[in-house]
Amino acid sequence: MSLVLGMLLDAIFGEPRVIWSRVPHPAVLMGQAVGWCDTRFNGGEMRQIKGVMVLLVLVIASAVLGWMLSALGWVVEALVVAVLLAQKSLVDHVQAVSQGLRMSLADGRRAVAMIVGRDTGELDQAAVSRAAIESAAENFSDGVLAPVFWFMVAGLPGLLVYKITNTADSMIGYRTERHEAFGWAAARFDDLLNLIPARLTALLMVLIHRRWDDWREIVREARQHRSPNAGWPEAALARVLDVALSGPRSYEGEMRDFAWVNGSGNRDSGPREIEAACRALWQVWAGLLGVAMMMWVFALV
Repeated sequence: MSLVLGMLLDAIFGEPRVIWSRVPHPAVLMGQAVGWCDTRFNGGEMRQIKGVMVLLVLVIASAVLGWMLSALGWVVEALVVAVLLAQKSLVDHVQAVSQGLRMSLADGRRAVAMIVGRDTGELDQAAVSRAAIESAAENFSDGVLAPVFWFMVAGLPGLLVYKITNTADSMIGYRTERHEAFGWAAARFDDLLNLIPARLTALLMVLIHRRWDDWREIVREARQHRSPNAGWPEAALARVLDVALSGPRSYEGEMRDFAWVNGSGNRDSGPREIEAACRALWQVWAGLLGVAMMMWVFALV
């Protein structure tokens, strides 16, 4: 019951500014904890071992906190689930890109810069749209399905362990001189925790949108993707929308020649395709809610 209620609360209210403008969001607190650990321990010798130990402490602390919160009852569980899911906020941010593009290319670039890490200053409309759709696919897996999956598996402890790991990966899980060793454990554990959810996201997209005939190509392209997990929801959503995703893009002034995903699809995406992606995410969310409701019913029997 707590999962169903939490999903509904998140879908209705998202992240109310009236609350989070006054108190720090739990995701912000997680980020502050990771940032403090990065500043305090990421230096000197044995950085990789230090990174492993830091992640271990953060994971144990999150699991214990989740256990303590779950002991307070299903209402508290539902509220925590609602706070840590990101369906409405994700769709709102993606839709903002569509709304921006309908005003001007510059507005679209500014909106998409809020949700992607690539260089956006020179993107044309199609590239802005692809960036928004790719972000929608990957963040639905990371921000909605994976948290729901780990709550189903291990309750609030599982959900909090996933969120702290995902937060750590987003902050220190990069192959840079500073973080390659220290963030190694966070990046690898995040890959592990997303292994099943990413594939379930693709499977759910395919089933709900009746694109099962495309599954073999989705698997092939997902396996060729630069990420072990992000390629699955990206390849599936590309087929659902019949658009081409990925392709060449620039990071910090350096062009990278990434392969196209569904390269035969429409490469001239725009606001209409972004809005179709948002509708698709809500449809997949509804299917996920249905799964959660069935599990709740079965638990009552």
